[in-house]
Amino acid sequence: MQSSHVAALKAKHAGLEARLHSEQARPSPDIAMIQQLKKQKLRLKEEIAAN
Repeated sequence: MQSSHVAALKAKHAGLEARLHSEQARPSPDIAMIQQLKKQKLRLKEEIAAN
């Protein structure tokens, strides 16, 4: 059974994924925003894997 902390991290990760997809779908995506979102996703993924 996963902890509520891990579940919260996975929910945050999914939210970042949605934001990333919507940013990439824009006619002129903000490259800096995309890079920031990807870094945040990676940090969350590493934290999820550590738990």
